[in-house]
Amino acid sequence: MSMAELLSDYTARNVALGSGLLGVISGVLGCFAVLRRQGLLGDVLAHAALPGICLAYLLTNSKSSLVLLLGAAIAGWLAALALLQIVQQARLGEDSALGIVLSTFFAVGITLLTFLTKRGDAQGAGLDRFLFGQAAALIEEDVFVIAVLAAIAIGATALFYKEFKLLTFDALFARSIGLPTQALSVLLTSLVVVAIVIGLQTVGVVLMAAMLIGPAVAARQWTNRLGIMIVLAALFGAAAGLAGALLSLSAENIPTGPVTILSLTLIVVLSLLFAPARGLVWRRLNRSGG
Repeated sequence: MSMAELLSDYTARNVALGSGLLGVISGVLGCFAVLRRQGLLGDVLAHAALPGICLAYLLTNSKSSLVLLLGAAIAGWLAALALLQIVQQARLGEDSALGIVLSTFFAVGITLLTFLTKRGDAQGAGLDRFLFGQAAALIEEDVFVIAVLAAIAIGATALFYKEFKLLTFDALFARSIGLPTQALSVLLTSLVVVAIVIGLQTVGVVLMAAMLIGPAVAARQWTNRLGIMIVLAALFGAAAGLAGALLSLSAENIPTGPVTILSLTLIVVLSLLFAPARGLVWRRLNRSGG
């Protein structure tokens, strides 16, 4: 599909814009998640969003993307707060807390989705598409909502960049100089929730964690500077999103979400192999030369 065809076709334009925006926001916020060693956080929040979507539909009987995604955001945010409380109050490791929150929220979501399916509502409301994503169903309203949420998240990240950077690399020092590290951690996690919400319609609950982690992992291989890493991750995420959209639109019955993740996997593998200084091939060549 040419660029002119992409811009003129309604469905193709929406899919490409939605996927590209998802890649950008996932790349930006994924850098902080990866560097804070919270890669599984995206998986937890994505699965936790499912009961929020179901409850939003049950309470409002509305198919509006804004309503459903608001429910997902609230559920994801509550899961994040629950995770923080479990880690702080209970004598459990973060991995155990992640497992508890993920399984509990996802179990509730599957129960509600099954209930709606048996009632005959899930297909009509389109709730089942949030499990694996359905980018082809994006409309202009969805893209507008995604763009607004992405702008808010990126704007907040830029505004608190220095604080987030210090929180990521030296939380103890940040606390010692009076920064509200707890509030900053909640804010950063809330922004990750926004990224998760954006990706639910495109790649779905199951694959969203890969979209959050992949661009950051690839970018980390090319630089040791956070600012450059964020820019590279945004570019890698956007490239994977656009590639997934174009490839899925070029043939019938090819889902955008999985193809996007496969495109991202290729970027990650190439970065792990060929990135200067850190790439496996690069290091092997240097050892051979030495």
